[in-house]
Amino acid sequence: MDQNGTPAASELQKNASLGVVDQTQLLLARLMEGGQEDKDTCEALDQLTKLLNQDAASKDKDRSICDVIDEICVDTILSYLDMRQAEEVRAHAIMTTSAYLTAAGTKGSRALQAFFFARIKKGTYDDYIVAFCVAADVFPIAPEPTSEMFLSEGFLPSLDSLMRRKWKSRKVETACLNMLNAASMHSDCRAAIRKYCTDWLEEVVDQDPAELSTAIHSADPDADGTPGSISMKKHSEAVQSIAAVILAKLSAVPSEAQKTAQDSEGRIQAATTSIEELAQKFTTLLLTDPETGKRHSLEGLAYATIQPTVKEEVARNPELLKTLVNILGDAPAKSPVTYGALSIFLNLTRYRPTQSDEEKKLNQLKAYANAAGKLATPNILDDNDHVGDRCKRVFEAGVVPVLVTHSRHGSSASLSLIISIIFSLSVSPHLRGHLSQQGTVNLLIAAWSALPDADSQAKRTAAQALARILISTNPTLVFGGTRARPQNAAIRPLVSILPPDPTAETRDLLPCFEALMALTNLASTDDDTRMTIIRVAFTEIEEQLLSSNNMVSKAATELVCNLVESVEGVALYAEDTSQATQRLRILMALADSEDEATRSAAGGALASLTAYEEVGRKVLKRNRGVEVVLGLCAEDNEDLRHRGVFIVHNMVSYEGETGKEVRKEFKAKNGLEILKECAKKSRRAQVVEVTIKALKVLLEDSNGDGGR
Repeated sequence: MDQNGTPAASELQKNASLGVVDQTQLLLARLMEGGQEDKDTCEALDQLTKLLNQDAASKDKDRSICDVIDEICVDTILSYLDMRQAEEVRAHAIMTTSAYLTAAGTKGSRALQAFFFARIKKGTYDDYIVAFCVAADVFPIAPEPTSEMFLSEGFLPSLDSLMRRKWKSRKVETACLNMLNAASMHSDCRAAIRKYCTDWLEEVVDQDPAELSTAIHSADPDADGTPGSISMKKHSEAVQSIAAVILAKLSAVPSEAQKTAQDSEGRIQAATTSIEELAQKFTTLLLTDPETGKRHSLEGLAYATIQPTVKEEVARNPELLKTLVNILGDAPAKSPVTYGALSIFLNLTRYRPTQSDEEKKLNQLKAYANAAGKLATPNILDDNDHVGDRCKRVFEAGVVPVLVTHSRHGSSASLSLIISIIFSLSVSPHLRGHLSQQGTVNLLIAAWSALPDADSQAKRTAAQALARILISTNPTLVFGGTRARPQNAAIRPLVSILPPDPTAETRDLLPCFEALMALTNLASTDDDTRMTIIRVAFTEIEEQLLSSNNMVSKAATELVCNLVESVEGVALYAEDTSQATQRLRILMALADSEDEATRSAAGGALASLTAYEEVGRKVLKRNRGVEVVLGLCAEDNEDLRHRGVFIVHNMVSYEGETGKEVRKEFKAKNGLEILKECAKKSRRAQVVEVTIKALKVLLEDSNGDGGR
């Protein structure tokens, strides 16, 4: 039936003509009645959420609708978070709860806490379930009031007797552990859980159902005659899985006390259940029965793989990697399963951050400031070689096509994880060609465009990964043929990482260097690409020509060498302006640089530019311009000599007065002897040929043919 045709929908439409307070009261009355279809309940919750959001946004109001929401109404709304409700209803109830807490402010926080303690005080299984479910769901949206009631005196110690009761309620246990799992994301709550709950959490995890069954049969041979007696006295696998996740979080994120112990003793005191044992439990469950507790197993393994030893174990288990890829492939977009699987792959592939010398010194000073006076030794399993090997294994498991698929429909958070994984994979040059073949170039360009500017770090990461792949890939193989995405689409992402990261304390030049190299590769293809790069990025490229870092300056010069192959590139140096003259001065200085590769790139650019007389005249007028060109001809490197003699031949071949002046100047600077020596030193035919042509022009001019 059409949604607008249901009785509930018709009544909601009629209520729209009433005032907001009356609408609120009618909606609350409908929710209190119960017995509705889930669809109708969700519609009522959505309408109430809308009213609460409007109330929160309103600045000019005589009366807040929160004034009519008393403790009974709060109880009604929060009760829809009960785990026994349909998932769809709970999802809508979370939105309503969030809207209420925002609109009601402090009053809402007090009402939440009053509801929680009232339910706990009643002490029935039903009340425990509802209270724990509410705390678990509200923790992420209102951590401050929820952590206050969680840390209230006596609450956590009381859970010990509840979880150790002889007769178990699986729903109570599940709700309680879900609450602890949510609370373990909060540092103070995590410390309290570690203090009061670790012992019984480990008992839950370590319980062996087979041993328990045997013990019960020994004590009570008629146990089988009581249906469900054993299952009521043991923890379910799902409960064990959640408990293991909580312990994994406690182990993966040590407390301040543990950090101090690590600094002073060189190690952390191990818990009864180690992080490696927990990881093995998650692995076994995923391999033997991936559908049972899949979400919690993935979450636990995501925390466990923060530890280097667990990373290695997971990466060296091909069956587990394939299973994780399959789980990710089947997972719906924007789901906890997707996020958990992506987090595991991120942990496996993440490289240790590169530290500058200044950052290393700062960390050393921090180490001396504490009791130990020394830095912890980095784990060798997280060095570049081990991470590179893990990246190779993850790639071979077939994760990239699945990442490409998920990137099209995922959230910004999952897209950021996907970008980071591909960024790590792109570090290995031998993987870059395969990455481009499997669609990562389109993924990264689309991600860079789709991410908001607020996610600046994710955008920079996507651009740098794109740069790495395009450095090692023939652009015509990526963008050519019938492919829909044009080559020019890659330019703006690459240009975005040429300037320094404004959020970084110290500048990392690697993104800029890699972007320049990728742009150089693109600029080798066609004039349309070169024109776009010039229009979008030439001002920034000029800045990098003057970089104090030789690698960056060289990369920028190589890019200019390709850009001046186009008419637009030549115009930048040939036009009669002070800017063009200054550009040529910089290029001439680079041709006289101490760095050989930079001289080579600048010489290549001049070889193209001096084909135009306007540029040649500027070289001639430049102080030491002719000497710099002849210096290239005298180089020991034959490639540099080739560039030098090509420039000489271009310039001495000019017609008219300019040609006369050029030839006169070259001869005055001992050009004939330098070219003769160049011809003797050179072995390649094309170098010798150009040198002889240039000599011939100069010699003809000396014999009276200077009026060419």
